[in-house]
Amino acid sequence: MTPSRSFGGGARWPGLLLAIGGAVAFSGKAIIVKLAYRHGVDAVTLIMYRMLFALPLFAAMAWWAGRGRPALTRREALALLALGFSGYYLASLLDFMGLALISASLERLILYLNPTIVLGLSVLFLGRRVTLRQLAALGVSYAGVLLVFGQELQFQGADVALGTALVFGSAVSYAIYLVMSGQWVGRLGAMRLAGWAGSIACLFCIGHFLVANAADPLGAARVAEPVLWLSVLNATACTVAPVWMVMMAIERLGPTLTAQTGMVGPMSTIAMGVLFLDEPFTPVLVAGTGLVLAGVWLLARQPAPPKPTKA
Repeated sequence: MTPSRSFGGGARWPGLLLAIGGAVAFSGKAIIVKLAYRHGVDAVTLIMYRMLFALPLFAAMAWWAGRGRPALTRREALALLALGFSGYYLASLLDFMGLALISASLERLILYLNPTIVLGLSVLFLGRRVTLRQLAALGVSYAGVLLVFGQELQFQGADVALGTALVFGSAVSYAIYLVMSGQWVGRLGAMRLAGWAGSIACLFCIGHFLVANAADPLGAARVAEPVLWLSVLNATACTVAPVWMVMMAIERLGPTLTAQTGMVGPMSTIAMGVLFLDEPFTPVLVAGTGLVLAGVWLLARQPAPPKPTKA
């Protein structure tokens, strides 16, 4: 059975490659969102189109993975509801809102604090112990983000603080999803969990748009044609594909190592930001990125923490 191989021995390369591929694909999302904002679309509408196009793919994924398997129990359905809300709806909403205020490079660095947040949640709720090496890794990673944050605050003004807070909230929401999904992926399977959680999130996003634009939803849905094509690309290459890859990686590596892997993500975002968005490539950005990746690297090399002691 697949769950018996999860988190355990055997070759880790398939899981690592899936996690890296998912990280790179996810990193393209920020570039697409920034390009779409140039056409005057707002965050809620942009998320609606992203999830509208992704919904059939997520639903097909859930159906395919659930063939011949027992129906979801009430407990499983509630868990999927929470996962869809936290991992894809709330995390996406906060991220898209934050991207309207900060650069794609800073956004990606903040999201790459996920390993540190997963560690914090594991300490708070799973009884894990934190080591001095892990604390040092946290300090290095957050120093890198603060360095880039200070540069953007100097050149772009106070909105950077709000944008940073929103994206950090997105990272926390996604970290909660990673921790929770690690407890359910072995029971439901990676593809089934991703399909159901993604479908639920799509319904949340579409419902949010309809409520926010109850007076004239059709009028609010009118956007420039490039926004539609960018949303299709976002839904497929930067949403469904990386969601599937991350879920498969969690099934093989566990949530913590999955969050620690894919350190090429920030560098790919910076490269695409320079190429497609004309974002500056500064020594401060390079230094900040290096610190964030060094912190994640230190965490990735940390041996497995001791199991929590039972009372």
